[in-house]
Amino acid sequence: MQIAFYKYQGTGNDFVMIDNRTNTFPKEDAKLIELLCDRKFGVGADGLILLENHSKYNFTMVYYNSDGNESTMCGNGGRCLVAFAKQLELIEDKAEFEAVDGYHFATINQYNMVSLQMKDVDTIESNENYIFLNTGSPHHVTLVNDLESFNVKVEGAKIRYSSLYGKAGSNVNFVCPINKDTFTIRTYERGVENETLSCGTGATAVAIAMYVSKRVTSNHVNINVEGGKLAVNFNENKGVFTNVNLIGPAIFVFEGIINI
Repeated sequence: MQIAFYKYQGTGNDFVMIDNRTNTFPKEDAKLIELLCDRKFGVGADGLILLENHSKYNFTMVYYNSDGNESTMCGNGGRCLVAFAKQLELIEDKAEFEAVDGYHFATINQYNMVSLQMKDVDTIESNENYIFLNTGSPHHVTLVNDLESFNVKVEGAKIRYSSLYGKAGSNVNFVCPINKDTFTIRTYERGVENETLSCGTGATAVAIAMYVSKRVTSNHVNINVEGGKLAVNFNENKGVFTNVNLIGPAIFVFEGIINI
């Protein structure tokens, strides 16, 4: 079988993109998806995304982690999918699409900067040493002192598999403040089971968590990730966050055909 694919990355968070408007991709084949994402035997990516038809919007987003399992929302993946849709000439500078967590609106400019509207957030669990919230995917957010030398894979796995989150687990974000509106983060992603260079829903979660914990007062927060820079803005009213937007680059890397 030959599979045509496109490779995109958003601040180092990389994805195999497949145009599945003909519904020919064997989407229930988890082993195939895992193979395509494998960095030694496949194309190599943090996840795989199918672009499919939608009866009302521009397209549907179907996202799989690199372990081959369909997953929750991926912010950087959503931004990259918007750039992919533009390459396919499905959109010009605006997109409406549906993902697993519902409706999304996005804009893309001539520099491939994508602003993606994320889901509203109205439930936030604030604890003594961490904050938990769902920004389309579940996220544990905690501050650390020495982020540069921190063992994200080991410590992230401990929390991801802890009794806090049961079998489903959680993504885990470790945060270090830089200034009054800028934070550096490193993220352990479930499904990848390792640190990734960037996580869009994680950056969104950190921005809101820092606002809730009063470490930032602005509704525009800059997030430094291992793979570059993202920004998050939002509106807040009585603890409810709306008009949440994840902003950053979405870059085409290459395209090809793989024989499976």
